[in-house]
Amino acid sequence: MTELPAWLRQGVDAISAWQDSFASFETHPSQHVDPDAFKAGFEELVDRLGAANYPYFHPDYAGQMLKPPHPVAVAGYLTAMLVNPNNHADDGGAATSRMEREVVAELAAMFGLPQHLGHLTGGGTVANLEALFVARESHPGRGVAYSADAHYTHARMCHLLGLEAHPVPVDAAGRMSMPALAELLATGAVGTVVLTAGTTGLGVVDPIDEALALRDRYGVRLHVDAAYGGFYTLLPDLADAAAFRAIGRCDSVVVDPHKHGLQPYGCGAVLFADPSVARYYHHDSPYTYFTESDLHLGEISLECSRPGAAAAALWLTLRVLGTQGLRQVLAANRRAAEGWASLLAESEALTLYQEPALDIVTYFPARDTLSGVDAATAHVLTRGMNASRDPVFLSVLRMPADAFAARGHTVTADADGARVLRSVLMKPESEQRVPRLHELVTGLAAGAPGAR
Repeated sequence: MTELPAWLRQGVDAISAWQDSFASFETHPSQHVDPDAFKAGFEELVDRLGAANYPYFHPDYAGQMLKPPHPVAVAGYLTAMLVNPNNHADDGGAATSRMEREVVAELAAMFGLPQHLGHLTGGGTVANLEALFVARESHPGRGVAYSADAHYTHARMCHLLGLEAHPVPVDAAGRMSMPALAELLATGAVGTVVLTAGTTGLGVVDPIDEALALRDRYGVRLHVDAAYGGFYTLLPDLADAAAFRAIGRCDSVVVDPHKHGLQPYGCGAVLFADPSVARYYHHDSPYTYFTESDLHLGEISLECSRPGAAAAALWLTLRVLGTQGLRQVLAANRRAAEGWASLLAESEALTLYQEPALDIVTYFPARDTLSGVDAATAHVLTRGMNASRDPVFLSVLRMPADAFAARGHTVTADADGARVLRSVLMKPESEQRVPRLHELVTGLAAGAPGAR
């Protein structure tokens, strides 16, 4: 965006003026930088950034969940970074701690939580770790259930926390099976169920609304991992709208503003419906918490030092763009996914793996065997990203043979599974680019081994 340089200059000038309002002092000689050394180092930095990175900013990059932060967020982050506040304690980040409380309240309202306790984190992994930590403390001796298609870190975090992990089978659409979950809960071994609002592989949403009845029946805790898909609760006309509305009745939820909230890494958030869970975080730091009578953010977080700049960036984004601005981005992403799915449904070279729920589209080259699908998928992936002209950047997802059959694909199972192509359409510009992307991928698939 052309306004960004002016915004950054405005931020630098504002912080410089603020600094000048205090007593002057001489900068220590150790802080001085040789101009030639900076020039050489900076040139190498720029060269290495350009040589090794994929074009995450471009709509032809549809591989992983990567996109540039909004320029407003960049301006907010870099301006606050010049102050370098630490949101662990209020006296270390007096202004940005208040901003963090405000944005967390807006996130809680977005999910419909009637009350809340929460804070920002370095990302969804730490946020989910905190939610499962609280789950362990509130339901001691009982394990955690999560979808077999949930993020891999849930198994890792159960191991870290000493909790028994219970993967639950998924249905033909990739959602957690409620009959299988009910059977597991009847054993009494599970104290917490993790439901996913947007799996990172297929982008599907677990039936959170249906799980509420099981929570009441078996007395378990419901945690929602909405790190990827949480902001889609802003679109009320989704097929999974009932599941998103049910998040407000669950015990905790995680969301990553650095995914669909237009923020730079790392910016996650964890929110609890019951503020009294603060008791599980209780600790003392007599040299830190002394300027406020209310809880400091560090007193309800497993992390200590946290960048106040992350709170400032999100705060400014919500003030400037608002939820309406986010809604427009999400709607464009969703239209892009639906548009590509429609093109794939009519294609002879490519087969839609399953209908997209949010903005992840999965598909594969039309072949007679799973081994043929896998080889052609690998060809499209590598040839696409290495093309000298019109490169296209995708990702792949390996699916078992029975998952192909469950979705009605008549492909001979001569292997135990195959990779499918996966496109993440997180940039609103993708909506206009989808026809060209489809054309490029179709050409790559036609030139792959085993083409019909």
